[in-house]
Amino acid sequence: MKVINLSTFQVFSAEKMKKNNIFQTPRFFCDVYCFEPGQEQIGHVHGEQDKVYLVLEGNGTFQVGTDKQVLGPGQGTMAPAGEEHGVKNDSGQRLKVLVFVAPNP
Repeated sequence: MKVINLSTFQVFSAEKMKKNNIFQTPRFFCDVYCFEPGQEQIGHVHGEQDKVYLVLEGNGTFQVGTDKQVLGPGQGTMAPAGEEHGVKNDSGQRLKVLVFVAPNP
């Protein structure tokens, strides 16, 4: 059994949003996305993959389709395959988001 400590996967980068991979199989992947203030994941589409975002720490603006909403710790949303989605950390603090994507692209 692979056991991880979530704090190990919370690395930030001054240049851009940092993806920290926790688990990955041919069927899915699970990352922690770490955003410094002002960083973002530009809206994009996965044609075959569903994506789940769960906020661990901080606040950010999440886009799914044409909807945008600020989410905070303990909140999450899902971007179904084919829907444009993205995240922006427009707060003054760091943002950490647990992300699941299936199937793995």
